[in-house]
Amino acid sequence: MPMIVLCLVQFMLVLDDTVVNVALPSIRDDLGFGASGLPWVVNAYFLAFGGLLLLCGRMADLLGRRRVFLIGVALFGVASLVCGLAQQPWQLVTGRFVQGAGSAMAGPAAMSMITLLYPGREERTRALGIWGGIAALGATSGLVISGALTDLVSWRGIFLINLPAVVVALVLLPRLVPESRAPGRHRLDVPGAVLVTGAAVSLVYGLLHSGETGWSDPIAIGALALSAALAAVFLRVESRAVAPLVPGSFLASRTRAAANGATLLFSMAMYAMSFLLMIQVQTALGYSPLLAGLAYLPYGGGILAGMWSSSRISSRVGTRWALLLAFAVNIAGLLLLSGVAAGDSYAAHVLPGMLLLSVGNGLCLPVMAAAAVEGTTEEDAGLGSALFTCVQQIGGAIGVAALATMSYAGGITAGAVCMALAAVLIAVLLPSRAAGPRRPGEHQADAPNMPAAAPQ
Repeated sequence: MPMIVLCLVQFMLVLDDTVVNVALPSIRDDLGFGASGLPWVVNAYFLAFGGLLLLCGRMADLLGRRRVFLIGVALFGVASLVCGLAQQPWQLVTGRFVQGAGSAMAGPAAMSMITLLYPGREERTRALGIWGGIAALGATSGLVISGALTDLVSWRGIFLINLPAVVVALVLLPRLVPESRAPGRHRLDVPGAVLVTGAAVSLVYGLLHSGETGWSDPIAIGALALSAALAAVFLRVESRAVAPLVPGSFLASRTRAAANGATLLFSMAMYAMSFLLMIQVQTALGYSPLLAGLAYLPYGGGILAGMWSSSRISSRVGTRWALLLAFAVNIAGLLLLSGVAAGDSYAAHVLPGMLLLSVGNGLCLPVMAAAAVEGTTEEDAGLGSALFTCVQQIGGAIGVAALATMSYAGGITAGAVCMALAAVLIAVLLPSRAAGPRRPGEHQADAPNMPAAAPQ
């Protein structure tokens, strides 16, 4: 039952990543958005979500994961109501920003609770597979739900539909999941928190702005330079902090480093693919927005099929080979999709590549997520979950800003190259065996020669 409630919230959070895309023209006409203001209906959510993830993940570890999750869900619910009732552009953009902040609190806290509820490697991979499958359904369903609600009811319905899920989570979760937090007395590293949040917000803003104006824009360059400077200061401050926001031992894990690096490249490819393919089927194949959304439904089915097989394959051949197989399938799917052109049919030219790619995604995501939180305990589960989600968001922003500005075929092919680089990263860096989950108080890096507690 706890898994059902947590997955319901995850579905809702991911749904709001994509649900506004189809409704943007209706929102513009109803509220009177200008050309420069409309993108912020999307960007405000990503800016708050991506910028606050690391801070909120560590807050969950220190203040209590259930507490931070419930505050985040409540905040998200209030913001959804504000968005649904908005009468002015600024009200909707503000609501979207607060929605992103609520997601940044709830998402990592929920994933860390799942990580602790299922400590065994095989059961954790299976649980994260279910979690990832629900997220994938939320992402693919968002386009269809948005089109249906906008056409049949109103664009306001895409926000108000969140409220029942919020109520269910707030009522049921306190009865189903006990509170958990890092053992001992810890204080939040305020300088580290300010610096890492500033670096993340500047990075996400710079990437979003460059996607709109190009990489040569002075504002985008300034934001990215500020992010790099803040990150450098953050690393220096953390090296001297008594209780750093991100312990050095946490960053020393080869397994987590390889998984997060591969996730960055994977997210670059997949966000760009989603963006480019949605445009291609509407412009080259002539699909309506709703029909384009419906065309994505098999993608969700393929991901579920891949995730069903993922834990079984990884338990037999190990994390490294399972991921290499998944990346090979993803590369083949992307190369098939790169050939979609005007006059092509959906069944013969779009569907085969989409199904192959979706199965590859399903094979990849649970294993990659489990590797990204490998060895985390009650002390740092929230941080591990937040870092994984933050890498996904930043990778997606880079993908849309860089790859999605290319031609359709060029961008999809570049995505296949990113997948190949991710495979190389896994082959070179991922230990053949990684240490099992640490006991509380232990801070050691994954040791390649240490026997695993279970087949990885």
